[in-house]
Amino acid sequence: MLESYFTIRSDGESEIEIKKSRFICSLKRVYSEEEAKQFIAQKKKEHWKANHNCSAFVIGEKSDIQRSSDDGEPSGTAGIPMLEVLKKQELINVVAVVTRYFGGTKLGAGGLIRAYSQAVSHALGDISLVEGKLQQEIRLTISYPNLGSVQNFMEHNPYTLKDTIYGEHVDVICLVDEPKSEAFMTEVVELLNGQVTFEKGECSYHELPIIKKEQVDDI
Repeated sequence: MLESYFTIRSDGESEIEIKKSRFICSLKRVYSEEEAKQFIAQKKKEHWKANHNCSAFVIGEKSDIQRSSDDGEPSGTAGIPMLEVLKKQELINVVAVVTRYFGGTKLGAGGLIRAYSQAVSHALGDISLVEGKLQQEIRLTISYPNLGSVQNFMEHNPYTLKDTIYGEHVDVICLVDEPKSEAFMTEVVELLNGQVTFEKGECSYHELPIIKKEQVDDI
């Protein structure tokens, strides 16, 4: 399993206009080539009056599946530039379709490359990205006098306090990046002089918004 990955926060679309041509970029999370192709077909049906519905997608933990289509635009001016934006952002499991309604002014090869790149980059900026991290749930059972120390420790370290349960003792449920789980427990033992017991829960991905990566306006 991957320790972390980048993908889009949600499905969505965004539009830009360049020299009176409309470029509508639709983005969707997908987990198979068949799912990507279905989305592309859906957009072609939805925008059947458009001049072009160009596409690109990256699927798999190691970006194993990469495909692109110029859909009638000059070879290499649409699909590949779109794919390069997705790859430069290190995204996985995403399909992009850029629909073009021609505005009457030809852009030339360089102009098309920039336009399709900008359409995808602009949409990624609008929708925003998330980083999925493989995190281990760890339950700490501690005494009430130690609660303040644990809360302060969690606040000043790169761990997430998921929940606090009050009973005869206090259970503090934490989320820790999986590779750091052993180091985390060692730190807590030292912090509390051993006055803590641990119980590991499930290990799963948790997605957090990330600061927008540098937008790609050109290839």
